[in-house]
Amino acid sequence: MSRIIRQIILIVVALSFAGGTARGQIVPADGALSSDSVRRAFDNGPYFGLYKDNYFIFGTTVGQRPTRENSNVKFQISIAQRLTKSTLPLGTYLYLFYSQKCFWNVLEESFPMTDLNFNPGIGLTKPLFVKNRYVGKVSLIAEHESNGRDGIQSRSWNRLSLSGSIMIDPMMVVHGKFWIPFVDGQNNRDILDYCGIYQIGASFQNPSNRFGLSIILTKRRGWKLNYNTVVELSYRIFKRDNQSLFLQYYNGYGEGLLAYKEFHSTLRVGIVIKPTLFSDY
Repeated sequence: MSRIIRQIILIVVALSFAGGTARGQIVPADGALSSDSVRRAFDNGPYFGLYKDNYFIFGTTVGQRPTRENSNVKFQISIAQRLTKSTLPLGTYLYLFYSQKCFWNVLEESFPMTDLNFNPGIGLTKPLFVKNRYVGKVSLIAEHESNGRDGIQSRSWNRLSLSGSIMIDPMMVVHGKFWIPFVDGQNNRDILDYCGIYQIGASFQNPSNRFGLSIILTKRRGWKLNYNTVVELSYRIFKRDNQSLFLQYYNGYGEGLLAYKEFHSTLRVGIVIKPTLFSDY
């Protein structure tokens, strides 16, 4: 177990440097995001970087007495590797994406990791510009998600997703993600009823870019207003660093693949390392 902990620490430290470096390369001192500066960052910047939020948080079920069984650590590691040196047709870039989410029962004997979700993907990303200003990006990604188990505990599905993030102003970003699912897991044919059919959300920052708030809504299949809801708060510890104190509230189904049919209302706190400019979800 100590070897696993050391590996997690090394990965988090490496991602911290990667995220901080990329942010410094894209955002100029005056905060203006011109098309030329962003294109140079895409062309000349590091091929390896962050994709989604990378976090390590601990918490318990809301509304219940905390116990060893309902309290755990949740962490996510998410990276992106650019595969093309120059732009492809339509001004796109080809990326390899990988995210891994884990639920770790650190209060139980032997510290079992109860659910590991693997989410690799490959796709095209296109930065968006309006009047020579960078306003966001769109991505078309073929992705797979599974928990790596066999037998009755096996969970897996594939999807072709189209996502976009738009900067309304420097303090606000809205985003959406829609997918065409290909459910091949024998034990999760009804996964869309719990893990959803599309996702929308928004994130906000204060003028100093130290405090952040995000809301993510994932629509479960059906005509009812049934959403999985995630609310996140972050506070950057030091102005020049890319690590933030992090609070995440999850309310709904599908938080993890193994127990995707179970309803969870959990509150966790910890630390997060965010990607450049804004996070992907």
